[in-house]
Amino acid sequence: MIAIGPLQPEDRPAWQELFEGYNTFYERTLPAETYDKKWQAFQEDESIHALCARDDTGTVVGIVHFLQHPSTTTDDVCYLQDLFTAPEARGRGVGSALIGAVAAWAEQRGCCRVYWHTNERNETARRLYDQLAHRTPFITYRQDL
Repeated sequence: MIAIGPLQPEDRPAWQELFEGYNTFYERTLPAETYDKKWQAFQEDESIHALCARDDTGTVVGIVHFLQHPSTTTDDVCYLQDLFTAPEARGRGVGSALIGAVAAWAEQRGCCRVYWHTNERNETARRLYDQLAHRTPFITYRQDL
């Protein structure tokens, strides 16, 4: 049984461990102040949002970060930016439940779609994503400032 809900103040260590795992997967290291700043923003729940997945023992086994933004061609959209499941919880529906919760959140707020990106080498996640959404033909470009 997986329960999805907001992060509670006492979830900070579990959240950070999962978010560090996410960043390690993508081969990046964030400074401590970034974790502090983002945790505070998730607690405020205004411009960026987070949910967590708990197993039947109440342990946080997955996190998702997302935001709503305007679109020039449609109603608002929701960008699912980060999704990470604890390795020991994979294959138990955690990722699907988190994506479903974000979709429900976005629909309640009038968004017309949820979208996300992943690395082409993230084959495990892509197998799940291929079941839940359609892959678009868009290629992402990024210019660091």
